[in-house]
Amino acid sequence: MITTAQRLHQVDEYYFSTKLREVRQLAAQGKPIINMGIGSPDLAPHPSVIQAVQAAMTEPLAHQYQSYQGLPELRQAMAAFYQKYFSVTINPETEVLPLMGSKEGIMHISMAFLNPGDQVLIPNPGYPTYASVTKLVGAEPVLYDLLPERDWQPDFEALEQLDSSKIKLIWISYPHMPTGTKADLDLLARWVALAQKHNALLVNDNPYSFVLNSKPTSLLQVPEADGICLELNSLSKTFNMAGWRVGMVLGHPSLIQAVLQVKSNFDSGMFYAVQKGATAALQLGDVWFAQQDEIYQKRHALIMKMVEKLGCTAQVDAAGLFVWTQLPKGAEDAEKFIDEILYSKHIFVAPGTVFGSNGQGYIRFSLCVDENKITEALSRF
Repeated sequence: MITTAQRLHQVDEYYFSTKLREVRQLAAQGKPIINMGIGSPDLAPHPSVIQAVQAAMTEPLAHQYQSYQGLPELRQAMAAFYQKYFSVTINPETEVLPLMGSKEGIMHISMAFLNPGDQVLIPNPGYPTYASVTKLVGAEPVLYDLLPERDWQPDFEALEQLDSSKIKLIWISYPHMPTGTKADLDLLARWVALAQKHNALLVNDNPYSFVLNSKPTSLLQVPEADGICLELNSLSKTFNMAGWRVGMVLGHPSLIQAVLQVKSNFDSGMFYAVQKGATAALQLGDVWFAQQDEIYQKRHALIMKMVEKLGCTAQVDAAGLFVWTQLPKGAEDAEKFIDEILYSKHIFVAPGTVFGSNGQGYIRFSLCVDENKITEALSRF
């Protein structure tokens, strides 16, 4: 048999990749599955975005290889978006790089800056891809705790005492996934100061700023962030374009150039029409966000009724597409609990353990389910 690379021994297949096969199999058997576990928006992009894609399909450049750096108008739209909503000035030529989703960016950043043996600070709980990519490139994940007794905020005193000799990269994510915890500029400034202390690259993964969040923030708003920080952002959640695979990374030109050096060896540019659609999306404005939030607020209220019916306790003042909640009293194992309701109620929610050991005792509901389905799920309990 052909043997696999040693790096595959360091990671498992992504949880949702395996679990969704099981969920799809149940649906194929005729089970009335309601999927409340995935943050994949069920809403459509704005009609103007679809129209921009359709119009682009007939343009002469539509079907050719595209620039590794993306269309100039897309970079300009990304820069204008950051100027409008974060008051951050971005040079569209050198300080922003379009990506095929921010998940791609996690790999590219890791490959650009990490060597085998380097250490990476990763939140627990947090997005599992940070740890898996770190392992795939031969670096070492070092988990930092986010705990409910600290309102899911880091213990900076403990972080400052770490041996910094091998720390090369720090991952943060605000609004935080999965808890929905927000960050003000004072908190982001403390992260920048920590990165300076450890001489480490600080990266904020920021796809949820405009979902149920009245005060979006960016790491790049901190003046000292220049040269030591990158920010990832995505159109997946903000503009209902998850399957389109459009993201961006922003930061100092030298850091962006390093990411481009990796990226240009992986793909041959984003599809022209998708870039045109993304450009249109970034220009939608405040009315779009208000309309989206109105829908998500109604869904959030219904899910909170479910949380109450289950006897759970939820994170209330949270941003993003999820409701992060403790298990009901008497339930201790998150994965066992979600399997029980999957097979007895035909409802899938995410166990908190997917996001790290500090997720034990928690489950996560997604808001990417229409009101009728949430009401149906509520009735099953």
